[in-house]
Amino acid sequence: MTAFTLSSTVRRPYDRTLAAVRDALAGQGFGILTEIDLKATLKSKLDVDVQPEIILGACRPALAYRALRAEPSIAAVLPCNVVVRSVDAETTVVEAFDPSAMIGLAGTTTLNDVAAEARTRLAAALAVVEQEN
Repeated sequence: MTAFTLSSTVRRPYDRTLAAVRDALAGQGFGILTEIDLKATLKSKLDVDVQPEIILGACRPALAYRALRAEPSIAAVLPCNVVVRSVDAETTVVEAFDPSAMIGLAGTTTLNDVAAEARTRLAAALAVVEQEN
């Protein structure tokens, strides 16, 4: 884990992990607003080959609304990015932007409750992904 992400490494192939992440996020009330397939994008733009990796723009609308009411400029870091990255055929890393980092970015405590709830929900989703076989 870095200072700005929640992270988990699982012994599971990329495709199965990606499906588990989608399900776990949905179970915590997050929808996926955007998807960026880094492997496909880097291949088409730079003609380079990288391991499969996707950025999911996850959003729980009620939390986003509360955050925007507390600090309208926080929209610049919404939605919460969740990255699923293949390390090898049987290992996948899942990282999510830690909503607690929003507090430092905003320079105000008005986001404390929203960030804490979002962090709890993202951590719970990662825990589910870690437990699935």
